[in-house]
Amino acid sequence: MTTDVETSPPTAATATAAGPAPRRSRRRTTAGDRFIYLLTLPVFLVIAFFVVVPMLHTAAMSAEGKGLSGNYGTFLSGSARTALMLSIGTSLGSVVLCALVGTGLAVLLTRFDFPGRRALEVLAVLPMALPPLIGAVSFVLLFSETGIVPRAAHELLGVSAGSVSVTGVAGVLLVHTFTMYPYFYLTVAAGLAGLDPSLEEAAQNLGASRWKVWATVVLPMLTPALVSGGLLTFMRSMGSFTAPQLYNVQTLTMQIVATRTGGMYELAAAQSTVLAVVSIGFLLLMRWYQGRRIHRSLSKGIQRSRTTTRGWRSGLALAGSVALSLVLLAPIAVIVLVSFSVDRTWTIQVLPPDYTVGNYARIFTDPGSLLPINVSVQTSLIATGVALVIGVTAAWIIARWPARRGGSLLDLAVMVPWALPGTVIGINLVTAFSGESPWSLGLVLVGSIAILPVAYFVRFMPLVFRSTGAAIAQVDPSVDEAAQSLGASPLRALRTVVLPLIAKGVIAGALLAFVEGVGEYVASVIVYPVGFAPLSVAIYQRIYAADFGTASAYGTLQVVLIFIILVVSNRLEHGRRRLRRMGVRG
Repeated sequence: MTTDVETSPPTAATATAAGPAPRRSRRRTTAGDRFIYLLTLPVFLVIAFFVVVPMLHTAAMSAEGKGLSGNYGTFLSGSARTALMLSIGTSLGSVVLCALVGTGLAVLLTRFDFPGRRALEVLAVLPMALPPLIGAVSFVLLFSETGIVPRAAHELLGVSAGSVSVTGVAGVLLVHTFTMYPYFYLTVAAGLAGLDPSLEEAAQNLGASRWKVWATVVLPMLTPALVSGGLLTFMRSMGSFTAPQLYNVQTLTMQIVATRTGGMYELAAAQSTVLAVVSIGFLLLMRWYQGRRIHRSLSKGIQRSRTTTRGWRSGLALAGSVALSLVLLAPIAVIVLVSFSVDRTWTIQVLPPDYTVGNYARIFTDPGSLLPINVSVQTSLIATGVALVIGVTAAWIIARWPARRGGSLLDLAVMVPWALPGTVIGINLVTAFSGESPWSLGLVLVGSIAILPVAYFVRFMPLVFRSTGAAIAQVDPSVDEAAQSLGASPLRALRTVVLPLIAKGVIAGALLAFVEGVGEYVASVIVYPVGFAPLSVAIYQRIYAADFGTASAYGTLQVVLIFIILVVSNRLEHGRRRLRRMGVRG
């Protein structure tokens, strides 16, 4: 017969009587821990070789030629400094405009119920299906001085087309607002949906006006969402290249490409280093803010019921939703319309005068026209496959890191490429792998098509990493520990237990990485080899040659492919959430 005796931690008195309290034994290293350490080395080496080493090589090159003082002195005193200020100013303006549009749309769709709301919820995220180049091109076709809207205004109203056109910095801000407001919309909509209405009702019962409730209750609770959206928008704006290129705005990304094209490689390296430092600084700021204590509600988080509009308010909401739908659909509609136009026949008319399906027929029958699609799809598939291996492994390592603190360096190394503009990544790779050197272990990628999947892997591996990390966070470590206790090796536990549970998250991340690779333009235009232009570069080349019909046909196919993949990814995400809720209920 055994008796359970309740024990308590030794106090100072009992420790004195019985001798000093024994030291807490260190956690024993298990087979699973050793397996994690074993996987960490190759993953870290791959990331260091393709991410960290090229960055260091670029920074080292910035000290060559005229030296640190010469190159950075030229940067601070020349046009590049003005370009940096323009980039920062444009990015801040983009944050303000995206915050107004995204937050306003989130409030409209989460707080009100009106005809057409569900359709508008789908259209609200439609800009995410537009590749950056296609989004910029669509606005040029719509609002430039030779675009559809200014020409229509001239024909119908007799006003000068130039007076109603959007050019320069205004055009860049317009493109950024349309393509980046979903960062605010998604985060703010999620924040509003999770707010407990009793908090606002309590403030109103205490005599606060509706505006005061928003200022003192709602906005403080939405601060994390607003800051997150702002930082994402700022980073993407700082790295923007397509809109400044099409609107001829000399931001720092444009200046870097122009400097390198002019043969001033050391100065271009200095400019890239400055832009990388600014971008990584904002990444660290985001990580720091997310780690702070933020406003949290201790209530149950009851979903607010939407306000039902009636009478004139219902009609006003309906009219607003129709107008918003037209604005959101217009860029895609104009790309599809122009894709059926005959090349080089659209000159001074409001709309293309002649139409044909020959643009699509030529793409699928002419090997030269089909080549860019094959290059983009195949290189993106290769990059996605490598990103799956490295990203999933890195996410699992960080989630299962044995020590309480650890894995932060690997986590930061994986996420750094997401903060770096595509221009900087392209310059880093070209600088590091342009010739045989100890930095690159003799590996030469410049001039080879292999540099494209490397660039896509570096840029979009964080998507796989984050999606997988979110899925792994839902799997208790005891699941794979139980498999190992039953005799399975750590590798077998990972392969047969963990991977099936996180498969949907892994697939969703892989699909997003593939989508981004197919539409990637910024890094591609710097690193692609002659004769193997990817799809986005081919689109720009067609636009430069005034072949708007063929360029738009390429763009339409790109949008359709990306839209299909996003729909599949969205269904996988909803399925994962449904299984998660069932697991909680069970």
